[in-house]
Amino acid sequence: MKKYIFLILVCVSFVSFGQSSNRDSDVVTISGKIVEESTNAPLEYATVAFTNNKGEIVTGGITDLDGNYSIKVPAGVYNINFEFIGFSTKKIENQNLIMDTTLPLVRLHEDMQALDEVVIRAETTEVQVRLDKKIYNIGKDLTTSGANVGDALANVPSVTVDIDGAIALRGNENVRILINGKPSAIAGFGSTDALRALPADAIDRVEVITSPSARYDAEGTAGILNIILRKEKTLGLNGSIQTNIGSPASGSVSGNINLRTDKFNIFNTTGWRYRESPGRAIFKNQYLSSNIENPLVVETRDGDRIGRNFNTNLGIEYFISDKTFVTASAFYSKGSDDDETVNNATEYDELNDIAIKRSRIEYEDEADRNFQFALNYITKFDDAGHELKADLQYENRKESETSRIDESNTFPDFEELPSEFITTDENQKEYLAQIDYVRPIGENAQFEAGYRGNFRETGTDYKLTEQRVAEGPFFRNDSLSNIFNYQEKVNALYAQYGNKYGKFSILAGLRFEHTQLKGEVDAENIEANGDEALNINFNKSYSGFFPTLNLTYEINDRENITLGYNRRINRPRGRWINPFPSRSSEANIFQGNTNLDPAFASAFDLGYLKRWGKLTLTTSVYYQYETDAFERIQEDTGNETPNGIPIIRMLPVNLSTNERVGFEAGVLYNPAKWLRLNGSFNFFRFNTEGEFNGVDYGAKNTSYFARGSAKVSLPYSIDWQTNAFYRGPSNNAQTETEGILSVDLALSKDIFNDNATIGFSISDVFNTRKRNSLTATNTFISESEFQRRPRSFNLAFTYRFNQQKKTRQQENRNNDDGDDEF
Repeated sequence: MKKYIFLILVCVSFVSFGQSSNRDSDVVTISGKIVEESTNAPLEYATVAFTNNKGEIVTGGITDLDGNYSIKVPAGVYNINFEFIGFSTKKIENQNLIMDTTLPLVRLHEDMQALDEVVIRAETTEVQVRLDKKIYNIGKDLTTSGANVGDALANVPSVTVDIDGAIALRGNENVRILINGKPSAIAGFGSTDALRALPADAIDRVEVITSPSARYDAEGTAGILNIILRKEKTLGLNGSIQTNIGSPASGSVSGNINLRTDKFNIFNTTGWRYRESPGRAIFKNQYLSSNIENPLVVETRDGDRIGRNFNTNLGIEYFISDKTFVTASAFYSKGSDDDETVNNATEYDELNDIAIKRSRIEYEDEADRNFQFALNYITKFDDAGHELKADLQYENRKESETSRIDESNTFPDFEELPSEFITTDENQKEYLAQIDYVRPIGENAQFEAGYRGNFRETGTDYKLTEQRVAEGPFFRNDSLSNIFNYQEKVNALYAQYGNKYGKFSILAGLRFEHTQLKGEVDAENIEANGDEALNINFNKSYSGFFPTLNLTYEINDRENITLGYNRRINRPRGRWINPFPSRSSEANIFQGNTNLDPAFASAFDLGYLKRWGKLTLTTSVYYQYETDAFERIQEDTGNETPNGIPIIRMLPVNLSTNERVGFEAGVLYNPAKWLRLNGSFNFFRFNTEGEFNGVDYGAKNTSYFARGSAKVSLPYSIDWQTNAFYRGPSNNAQTETEGILSVDLALSKDIFNDNATIGFSISDVFNTRKRNSLTATNTFISESEFQRRPRSFNLAFTYRFNQQKKTRQQENRNNDDGDDEF
């Protein structure tokens, strides 16, 4: 609707101008300026409408390049509306305009619901800075074409995704991942496994929230990554379809379609994906005990993973009135993975001669199904931001995994060894209820309060059967097989208040959360085991207050300073507290710890933003102090495999404290319309203090990572983009990890009158995305090299119907001068 008002006002302003010459004595000039509230950036093409007491538009106009307006108005009493596409409307009522007047500065804030009428297609990663977060529009980053959401997160500044898929924010893996502002099984916790089911094109933007306000969960000591999924919203029928093919063998088809009328909006995104991921790892374990017959074991591991996934998201918005609407959406995903891992181990005796060669082959099949239903209600009591929101969400996730492990000696003699067969069935249900109330107070103040209840139930049935002799029958291993049920209930209340005093803005809040964690082991299982140590049912509850404070001081329109403080929590969950060992190999196990307590952290963030024409700089210094921090340690269990190899256990424990201090900087420079450059650098230091079982695991870890991106617009509508990422060496209490360099390259060309795009990309151009690490303890030394997926190539084709590649003039202007970026 606003775009039609915009056209009407343009016409009205010309008519009014033409008539004004005939009655200048009855006309006054009204002037002023409109800017974006969070950044003070001027809003070009914003509309100013003067209406009489009947609601009729008398005259109006638009702002210029600098956000200024000067409009001739017949003297009288008016209501004045200030509007811009994608931003909330402001209104000044009953203004008696009888002389030339300069109105106060008008600040408009971005309204996610008002964005219904905007299609944003960023040509490369865009960044918008807000009081408590940075917003990255990465959906059209060329290097993410054909990629998944997990891959796309690796291109976001401040975020790293390691070889195993674990996500870290500023080097800290305790990050909370939300989907559309809410927790979701689609995202998981600290892993991109579930996110790999979604194509990168499903992302509209990613919000990096390093100083979360009270409205957000207190979960995640590093902060929050909020992934907002795309929902096209232009009037009428529109959509797109994308196909991809790549090497190593991969292929995908995804499409979205949107139908919008004045009363409802129907949207759907559906995709299918096939992907092969050959991986390779090398392990060299040196055992230091004199009792070990073969103290050196070298393993080479080759894996072939084949993943298939189908997902669809269907939703409908119904506009009950101009200010009230309801949205219902359902997400369904079904996937299957077939993995084969060949592990060849060579044991060397004390003279460094080959003593034994062994082959271990693991066949693994995994099937998962995710279903999510969400219902959202929003009513706006006025145009100033007074609103009420309510959300209900239900999720159900089922995952079934079977694996068979066959093992044989190949030297000095061939010998079949007993095999293992493992089945794991997991069923997770999650319920969410949320209500948020927002009340503006006066011109610059706002109060917000709400409740969130999040309830999760997870059941894991783990069964291990093994042969006692090669080719013999399989018997259940009662000491490891188990049924583990886990419940988590979190109830939260929050309130926050924000205000602006001249150049100074404040947002202060307080959140209260009560958590109950409950774990139960099936009683029959315990009796069958005959091991009282497994009877570790637990029921823990704890409450906490989580204050937040965010401050901004605007030095001028292009420069500001921010300061943030928040208290966070990291709760133990799932695999981390399941006491039954799971085995990645016969000699390496992971075991949860039911004695884990939550970790609490207090964090401070001091930021600075400066713009110089086409150059933008953001910097921040951050500090965090965490108590009872989690740490995964490796220790010798004192047990051996049937082949005499010591069994190494990885166990999560609470260490006493963890101090983190760091600095990050980001630069965006657009020297010409055909060249866009951006880069970021993050340096951090962790200082961990604590011990476990009499062993001191204190360590200091200093590391850094940097990324850079260059995009060049070539002749014939060809775009070329290169991304480079380097993560410096790091260490924890036991392990040192070498640095990793990775380079991605992409080309694209628009065809068919810009209705279609063909793209080609190379991921990890130099095939250097490998993790090399060294772990040293009192009983063993382990060296390893791991590569999850080698260099890959992808060819993509996208076709759009009833969509334009660029539809927002303000967006294009900001893209040219960089004012709204970084």
